[in-house]
Amino acid sequence: MKALFIAYSQAYNQDIIEILDSFGQRGFTRWTDVGGRGGKDGLPHLGSHAWPEMNHAMFAFVEDDAVAGKIMAALEKEDASHPDLGLRVFSWNVDSR
Repeated sequence: MKALFIAYSQAYNQDIIEILDSFGQRGFTRWTDVGGRGGKDGLPHLGSHAWPEMNHAMFAFVEDDAVAGKIMAALEKEDASHPDLGLRVFSWNVDSR
């Protein structure tokens, strides 16, 4: 099982959900109005007067490691098509009982 942590510009919200749906991934937990700044070259998304945009963050626990890889690839492709918005996905192995 993989845990996917996805941090993204709020502009991507529906796109992220559609990507998860397209791979049969129904479950997720989302946080809205998350502030932050990308580690590479991202602009701040702080909800302030100077930096008004905000991020969302999401956790999805994916049963099938191969599907998790496909979801990550689709998210990376989405990020490449709109690099100015900001989207990052991280994964790690988790145990479930």
